[in-house]
Amino acid sequence: MESCLCPFRRRCRIACETSALSVTIYRFVSEPKQARRYFVSGIVQGVGFRYFAHRAAERFHLSGYTKNLPDGRVEVYAIGTAEHLVKLRSVLERGPWGASVGDVKEEDAEIDPNYADDFSITY
Repeated sequence: MESCLCPFRRRCRIACETSALSVTIYRFVSEPKQARRYFVSGIVQGVGFRYFAHRAAERFHLSGYTKNLPDGRVEVYAIGTAEHLVKLRSVLERGPWGASVGDVKEEDAEIDPNYADDFSITY
């Protein structure tokens, strides 16, 4: 820490913060991805649930899809880190205004490369 990165050329916390940032970014990039499938039941169709799930998935940097099922449930398939998948489930359990989530069933899934790049709403 002989040379400081701040404009005042004195020792400060910026060098330490910069190295901590590098460690954080490395940890984020290196976390393994996994896939989960969520089946959300209740009053979840006709209330914007797929759009709600899409916004949540984008906020958590997840890829995958969401779609309505013929039996009245909504399916959400998501790929991401374990931490972000847990956060997504929490949001799905709450649902958007106007929805009434009865249950969220979760199961492991294989990573499908067709959905690995972005999150889409499937019709």
